[in-house]
Amino acid sequence: MRSFRDLALRARRWPGAFALALVLPLAGCATDSGGPDAAPPASGPSGSGPGTVSTTPSATGAPTSAPGVRGQLRVDGDVRQYLLHRPAAADDGPRPLVVAFHGRGADAAELRAKTRLEKAAAARGMLVAFPEGLGRGWGAGTRATEQRPDPGLDVRFTEALIEHLVRTERADPERVYAAGFSNGGSMALRVAAERPGLLAGAASVSGQLATGDAAVEPTGPVPVMVVYGADDPVRPLAGLPSPPPDPEEPILPTRSARDSAAAFAAAGGAGEPVTREEKGYDRTVWRLGADAPDGDRPHGTVRLLVVHDAGHTWPGSTVPPPDGFGPVSKALDATDTILDFFADPDSAPGPGR
Repeated sequence: MRSFRDLALRARRWPGAFALALVLPLAGCATDSGGPDAAPPASGPSGSGPGTVSTTPSATGAPTSAPGVRGQLRVDGDVRQYLLHRPAAADDGPRPLVVAFHGRGADAAELRAKTRLEKAAAARGMLVAFPEGLGRGWGAGTRATEQRPDPGLDVRFTEALIEHLVRTERADPERVYAAGFSNGGSMALRVAAERPGLLAGAASVSGQLATGDAAVEPTGPVPVMVVYGADDPVRPLAGLPSPPPDPEEPILPTRSARDSAAAFAAAGGAGEPVTREEKGYDRTVWRLGADAPDGDRPHGTVRLLVVHDAGHTWPGSTVPPPDGFGPVSKALDATDTILDFFADPDSAPGPGR
């Protein structure tokens, strides 16, 4: 249970500048997607019109999400878009919220198809927001570039989106989480690093903290999970401190996956990590506030899962990755693993988790 001081601190992290945010009407409708695992219609970040997405009941009768809607939010003069999935079950109480960031060059629909996050979240009564990045990417580092002259823009967009969904969708401000893949995973880590009081947890798949002149430094305790393929050919497990030049948008230098997790552990006053070999992956766990008195100890852990025989991919996904991204591991279901971690960041994962 967080203290009133923590709640007040979180409120202060939603600045008064949100008065500048103009919420535009939501639009969306249901369609028959043709099957439980059919990918939704793709939509680019420019969003020229309302998106139409849906889910259909699974063969097992498991809960599914209600039809998704497209939302728009004006932040710092930009009209930003997101895809929102509500749980189908009626619930008048506050609901957990997951903000899920897509990878570079992708969009919300692609991440939704890759992760099936909205289906797993629906079974847990969670809202899921898939925001769209400007230019199909995210400002995951602090360095200004020609394409992203304001490197803090996406952090402020995330704050505004969360504040909006708390106000309009009964999202629980005490149970807000961020997740993402690749560049989106790095974005989730940046929000957790710079706004630890905003999130109850964060998870990154194939994403690392930016370093060098774009460095992002964790500033307080927050539970974090980093899931990484041991054989990632795109952004190696050991990080990419000197990335090659890119003519379209600079690729940011990053720490290793372990150093990214360790930075959050250090910011949370964690003790020495414990590593265990599991079936298909290695798990390293730091317990936050290990040396703090019980009354002052932060809740949760920081975890690094290094997945064997996995590339720059989402473990457990049924969507084939692009050529050159490496294999998809079936030893771990990253979606369920992450949502279980959000629900209880202190618990030990079970088999296959």
